[in-house]
Amino acid sequence: MWKGAIQFGLVTIPIKLYLATESNYQVRFNMLHDKDLSRIQMKTFCPVDDEVISRADTVKGYEYAPDRYVVVTDEDLEKVPLKTVRTIEIEQFTKAETDENNTRFVKQAYYIEPDKIGRKAFYLLRSVLQDEGLTAICKVVIKDREALAAIDPFGDTMLLTTLHWPDEIRSTKELDLPDEELEFKPAELAMAKQLVSAMTGEFEPEKYHDEYRDALLKVIEAKIEGTEVEEIEPVEEGGNLVDLMAALEASVKATKAAREGEKPVSVAEAQKQRAARSTKKAADEAEAAPPKRKRKTA
Repeated sequence: MWKGAIQFGLVTIPIKLYLATESNYQVRFNMLHDKDLSRIQMKTFCPVDDEVISRADTVKGYEYAPDRYVVVTDEDLEKVPLKTVRTIEIEQFTKAETDENNTRFVKQAYYIEPDKIGRKAFYLLRSVLQDEGLTAICKVVIKDREALAAIDPFGDTMLLTTLHWPDEIRSTKELDLPDEELEFKPAELAMAKQLVSAMTGEFEPEKYHDEYRDALLKVIEAKIEGTEVEEIEPVEEGGNLVDLMAALEASVKATKAAREGEKPVSVAEAQKQRAARSTKKAADEAEAAPPKRKRKTA
């Protein structure tokens, strides 16, 4: 979808970009007329001529004053005096590990395919980035917009990810966050760390899939076949967290059980089991205690 070159100092590497994500993956819906279920047509209408016009009869226009436009053609866009129109200009290299100060918000990912003439330089750059743990920060023009981007080694090629500009990122000051620091009990911290440790492992992307999409397709299939769509039980609200320690303990137990192939235990079940154990313990203690001697009355 884009053809140009990576500019690395005085080295020019001819490359092509391909979308790294599947555009047809999303389940899409069409707008229908509810009366006869005919598909609605979105037409281009000219209010001046009072008629529907073809997309071929449209041009791009920039409004430089109220109701005043200048037409910009594809040829005009090709003449934009900016090197990044056809060149990915590497600005700097930075450590690949991101921290709070250089958090990146990815917009779109692209696979990079080097032309045969530039393969040696391409893989030399990839090797250096990989060995040094670096990311190349660059700028490129895609779809009439200049984008900030990053280049990283990815499998047997490299991946270019476009990023939001810093002034596009909203401040966290707009959120309703507490001013004071929350204090945690040592037991709560220890149990939380135990839970995180139990859930820590290598990231294996192939284990994950879009469950919502699968469920949505099942609903659509049921509608097509005219069968009843099964309703799922509503999920309990998690806002009222009364016993944090009980929830953490149950979570650790459920995680360990899941890893061992056992049936996970929910927080509610774990709380019931604890209550039952406490009741049984109290009953056992009461039964084991020696009988109280009756006091003599005069």
